[in-house]
This record gives sequence, C-alpha cells and structure tokens, in this order.
Amino acid sequence: MKKSVKEIAELLGAKVIGDPNVVVTGIAGIEEAKEGDVVFVGNPKYLYRINKTRSAAVIASQEIKGFPKPIIKTDNPSLAFSKVVSLFSSPRKVMFKGIHSTVILGKDVELGQDVSIGPYAVIEDGVKIGERSIIYSGVYIGYESRIGSDCLIYPNVSLREKTVVGNRVIIHNGTAIGSDGFGYDTKNGVHHKIPQIGSVVIEDDVEIGANVTVDRARFDKTIIGKGTKIDNLVHIAHNVVTGENCIIVAQVGISGSTTLGKNVTLAGQAGIAGHLTIGDNVIVGGQAGVTKSIPANTFVSGYPARPHKEAAKINAYIQRLPQLNEKISELEARLDKINKGKKGSHGKSKNSKKRSRS
Repeated sequence: MKKSVKEIAELLGAKVIGDPNVVVTGIAGIEEAKEGDVVFVGNPKYLYRINKTRSAAVIASQEIKGFPKPIIKTDNPSLAFSKVVSLFSSPRKVMFKGIHSTVILGKDVELGQDVSIGPYAVIEDGVKIGERSIIYSGVYIGYESRIGSDCLIYPNVSLREKTVVGNRVIIHNGTAIGSDGFGYDTKNGVHHKIPQIGSVVIEDDVEIGANVTVDRARFDKTIIGKGTKIDNLVHIAHNVVTGENCIIVAQVGISGSTTLGKNVTLAGQAGIAGHLTIGDNVIVGGQAGVTKSIPANTFVSGYPARPHKEAAKINAYIQRLPQLNEKISELEARLDKINKGKKGSHGKSKNSKKRSRS
C-alpha cells in the first residue's frame, strides 16, 4: 500500500509540516525504520531520536518545531500511529469460515449470520452467538451462554454456563470465564464448599488478555464494565464489578465483592482486598496492596496503599535505612566513648581527694 503524507494527515485530521507529497509505503519503529516508512514519537523527550531515523515521515506531537523530513503534527501521536498501523496492516486471517466439521453443537444453539467456529470447539445446549463472531479452535462455551456480535474468542478459552458476553469483545488464549468463586465455610477444621450459582457478564468493547480468570458470582453477577481492558494473568474474584473503561494490568488480583468505578487503573501486580469500593478515576500503583476503600480521583501506591506522594516519601526513608543504621551505630560508639571518658574522670578526682586528706 502507498499513501502520501497528505492522505495520512487527512485521515488523522492532522497538520503537515514539510512536503505533503512524500509517499509512505510502510510503518516501523523509529530505530528500525527504512526509507518509505512512517514512524512516531509519543514523548517529547525522545524527539532527539528522529535525527537518526531513515523514515520518510514522522508523526509527532505539537511541540516539535522543525525537521528535514515531513512531520504530521497531532495531539496524540501514539493514537494517530495506531490508526496508521491499522491502515497499512493486513487484517488477521481466519483459517476457517463457517462451522468446522469437528465442532460439537448442542441442542437449541442459535448462530447469527457469518459466524465462524473452528475445529474441536464445543458449544453446549442453548448457546446464542451473534453475527460475524469468530470462535477459534478448542473453545468451550457452556450451556445457555450468550455471545454478542463481532466478537473474537481465541483458542482454548472456556466460557462456563450462563456467561453473557456483549458485542465486539476480544478474549485471548487460555482465559477462563465463569469458574467457581473461591468460597468455603469451615467447621471443625473441614472446609465445606459454598455453591457459586451466579454468572459473569462481560459488557461491550471489553478486551481480556491471555490466561485471565474471572469467577462467577456466588449470587447475582460478576460484571466487567463496558470498554474495560484487562491484561494477561489477571484474577477477578466472585461478585466483583468494574466500571466502564477500566485498565487492569498484568498479575492484578481483585478479591470478591469489590467494586471499581469508571476509568480506574490498576497497575501491575496490585492486590485489592475484598468488599471495597474504588472510586472513579483512581490510579493504583504497581505492586500496591489496597486494604481500604479509595475515594475518587486519587493516586495511591505502596503497602498498605496510601496517597502516592506520602508512599513515595516513606519509601525514600526506607531506602536510606542502611545509611541511617550506620549513622546511629557511629553515634552510639561516640556516645559510649564519651560516657567512658566521664567515668574515668570521676574516678581520678576521687583518688586525688583521698590523697589531699592524708
């Protein structure tokens, strides 16, 4: 594919500085770029890298002033570049169309128009799948589950019974939706399983990474809100509710019955205790341990999680502990020396008084 810089700028609603007729034939990272490629610089502090790039043009922020090659100036270079990637990239090929002969279909299954189901998938009784959805090989969909339109479910995903998936949802390899929540009553040292009879609802435009687990509710529903994006290796426990457009990064764990507001960001390996409320627009830093509810528009980090500036100050003190320990040891040694000197001087004065009396 070939596009002029002008055509790309029009697609992005951006401004061109330089020759708009330069032809772009591909996309690349700024260091790997060759002639004909377009690259982007998202952070102004990395603008110096464009001096060495061999690319035909650069997508950059408004801060850039000038450059020998054409510049496509935009407020969000990363998002703009994503659109260009979609323009130049071939759509992912589906190796099959229609229903493969090895698929196992239960009774009363309803399939929308142009649904594709790959080899050895199992679709249980009463399942409904919306039009143009693609189910890859080895997927299991439990009875009476509902999947919307234009969904993409990759190999070896398991959707347990009565799971509801909205439209335009992407679920990556190995993810399990609707497994039992972790609940037991203990009596006389014996753990008795609590039945988990609720369900999971995945709303529209959600993307769930690989090897994620989302547990069904004990009662009612576990809900993943519209537009939420979940990274790989995340665990979401029973009866959790996330608001819209949350970002949940790899290895996060959210305990049961916790509610996230809208636009919450949980950074990598954060842990959230159960029965908490996390307000809108909250950011939880990486490896933070959240033990209490957090009000809206707050940035917390550390363990236990607290306002980020406070946590950073505490962490700075902790990092200085070895030096502080050495300083205290030095002061203790000096104090001991002073005290020993005082004892010695007291003893000398007593002897002199005895000699004077004699």
